[in-house]
Amino acid sequence: MNVMEKFQLQNAVAIVTGGARGLGKAMATAFVQAGAHIVIADKDIAEALAAARELQQEGQQAVAIQVDVTQEEQIERLVAQVMEVFGKIDILVNNAGIALHVKLEEMEVQDWFNMMNVNLNSVFLMSKAVGRVMIQQQRGSIINISSMSGIIVNTPQCQAAYNVSKAGVIMLTKSMAVEWAQHHIRVNTIAPGYMKTELTRPFFEGNSTMVQQWLAATPMQRPGTPDELAGIAVYLASDASSFATGGVFVIDGGYSVI
Repeated sequence: MNVMEKFQLQNAVAIVTGGARGLGKAMATAFVQAGAHIVIADKDIAEALAAARELQQEGQQAVAIQVDVTQEEQIERLVAQVMEVFGKIDILVNNAGIALHVKLEEMEVQDWFNMMNVNLNSVFLMSKAVGRVMIQQQRGSIINISSMSGIIVNTPQCQAAYNVSKAGVIMLTKSMAVEWAQHHIRVNTIAPGYMKTELTRPFFEGNSTMVQQWLAATPMQRPGTPDELAGIAVYLASDASSFATGGVFVIDGGYSVI
């Protein structure tokens, strides 16, 4: 097989949580361009529908399904809907997440729990539900979006809860990779650095002291853009990465190196 053919996702079915915008939408777009059908799973159904309509222009099926990824019943319903429409699930991207900059001693307990629910528990719940399907299929690729914050402590902002949640995603990824390798299911994580998305754009355009510190500590001296995760996402979803599992792929412009 030609090496470039291994990157093709022709007729694969991919679910991307939080896929209506930002990093999730960029990865969903890359999958569609590689030949996959896409399910945009998002809490904001209006944005999800808009993203799906846009992706349909690429010539593949794209559907939007509303889901709160912290709610197991909604996730089970999502998986059932996808199976009814497509009959299989080849790729899962656990991308939905939130961030909060709060000093640990000032953090509300509920805010801590919410961070863990959205960033970490949702990865468990989605992977559990989709994993059952993939075990029956005896194939699949799960891509969890963690963060460089799962392996280093960012400064100057205080974000202990976020760091812990993303570190948990990394260890959950490794654990799932070991358990499910026997079922030919690969599980990897992408750990992005500072990325300029719709949500973070005000930070960067404001050029605050905090942003200046971020960029000064980044060897490439700039934030990443969502499309710069497209290549690694397609690689991990496709046969090109057939021997890659349990990996942590850090895409941070060199921030965590120094």
